[in-house]
Amino acid sequence: MKTKKSIYLLFLGGLALFTLLIGYHGIGDIAGALAVAGWGLLWVTTFHLVPLFINTVAWSRLLDESARPPFTLMLRIRWVGESINSLLPAAQVGGYLAKARLLTRRGVPGPISGASVVVELTINVVTQILFTVIGLGILLTIGGQAIFGAVLIGLGIVTVLVMGFCMAQRLGMFGGFVRLLGRVDGSRDWQTLVGGAEALDESIRHIYGKRRSLLTAGVWRLCGWIAGAGEVWLALYFLGIPVSAQDALLLESLGQAVRAAAFLVPGAIGVQEGGFLVLGSLIGLGPESSLALSLMKRVRELLLGIPGLVTWQASEGRQLWLRFRNFIGDPSEGR
Repeated sequence: MKTKKSIYLLFLGGLALFTLLIGYHGIGDIAGALAVAGWGLLWVTTFHLVPLFINTVAWSRLLDESARPPFTLMLRIRWVGESINSLLPAAQVGGYLAKARLLTRRGVPGPISGASVVVELTINVVTQILFTVIGLGILLTIGGQAIFGAVLIGLGIVTVLVMGFCMAQRLGMFGGFVRLLGRVDGSRDWQTLVGGAEALDESIRHIYGKRRSLLTAGVWRLCGWIAGAGEVWLALYFLGIPVSAQDALLLESLGQAVRAAAFLVPGAIGVQEGGFLVLGSLIGLGPESSLALSLMKRVRELLLGIPGLVTWQASEGRQLWLRFRNFIGDPSEGR
């Protein structure tokens, strides 16, 4: 409960920062920049399906063919998970829980479902570190030494944490992490969902034993991060500010790093905007353009995320209705 209160407080703090940045740099100028984009917002939203598709391929590689559901189903489930992580105060954990739950409902054994999203989370972070290194390399070439040190220190800390997380998984120490997820997410569903920590540990070790699948998933996931730079390039194009592929990669890689560092702030609201202000200035973007870029990303999250949340709630509602119907239809319940 205390963790949830902290998350809500962080959200309110981020919202205050967001409002302050928008007000300080002029809501009229920012709205004018967005007006230039016009229907480009729909193109940016549509383009996001490309990294969504690629990332689903990466996730699917972690499952054995015998346990792998149809790709279209996995694509829909990943869309729902991404929508939850983008729009709800779930500290980037709720989406993974929902993905494991939905996968299990479609016949994939609980330990396998849970293990696939745990290893996927690890691959996401590891490949994001590599993606951030690409951004740091570009940063050096354009003379961004002023913030290079700070980003490098943060990257080093994250790398150490990820190495410890990977080691814990390989040593079969996931039981403690299951309990941690319960505290952060405010839910006790993980333990029952995955069939116990021991079964989950065994499934995780099984996935890590398939090195070729891990490598394939990692390559696909890195491609997904890089494809996200296309969204930045497209958004700036429609804002009337064409940039090079290198600049788009810089903004996306380090922008995602900033967002990941603020994972406890729902949607990284306020933090993402501040990050784009700093990063945009490095390539000559004005503050109104940097904030307009961030807002275009948020509009995209809403246009894709709200239908994703509706789909998720419809699925949860069907399950509740089925349980209720089975309950009232069971003659033994009336005795």
